[in-house]
Amino acid sequence: MSGDANRGNPASVSSAMLIAGAVLLFVGTSLHPMHEDPNDALAAFGEYAADHIWLFSHMAQLAGVLSMVAGLVLILGRLSDAPLRGWALLTILFGAASLASAAALQAVDGIALKAVVDAWAMADAASKPSLFSAAFAVRQIEVGFAAISAMLLGLTVLLANVALRQARRCPLWLSLLGGVGAVGVLVGGFATAATGFSGTAMAANMPGSMVLLVWVVLVAVVDFRYKPVTA
Repeated sequence: MSGDANRGNPASVSSAMLIAGAVLLFVGTSLHPMHEDPNDALAAFGEYAADHIWLFSHMAQLAGVLSMVAGLVLILGRLSDAPLRGWALLTILFGAASLASAAALQAVDGIALKAVVDAWAMADAASKPSLFSAAFAVRQIEVGFAAISAMLLGLTVLLANVALRQARRCPLWLSLLGGVGAVGVLVGGFATAATGFSGTAMAANMPGSMVLLVWVVLVAVVDFRYKPVTA
């Protein structure tokens, strides 16, 4: 059987999911309101309350992460050699944790926070302080989930790089690119845990995330073009 025939369906699906995920995450993030300092709760909440596509942008972000991680899992699931399978299974385990964390993050940020912020924005003067406190509490839960989600995603990509590199499924430069992006996101997660959505956390997380989006698209291209060795 030819390499093209072996390559066709599985690689097409995983590559499509990786690219679709990168596009969805990029679009969702681009639509997120980011004019105000996210660590300034009063200014940020006012901006969030005025946003009318909040749910769409956050669900696009969630769908993007789900699609990207699922695409990676499909690729890693095809690594059947015993030494490689260990790395692949470890990556899949962290990938599953990343998906759970991302879903929890968007449940808090994309749904709960918006509901409380909207209630605060529409409330009378007497009710505003208590509703602001409620929104701020939800915000702190969001910070926690955002930090853990970033850490888990960074670790997932690092492990995926090891598995793919050992399987000779991607060139060294691509592994290094993925490593740089993963470390940026991982450091951003730790910074978020320590300082919230500070300038320091954003300075690590945002560039790291952009590098990972490029890496995901390139991995999709390499996977689609990969021709397994046949007997």
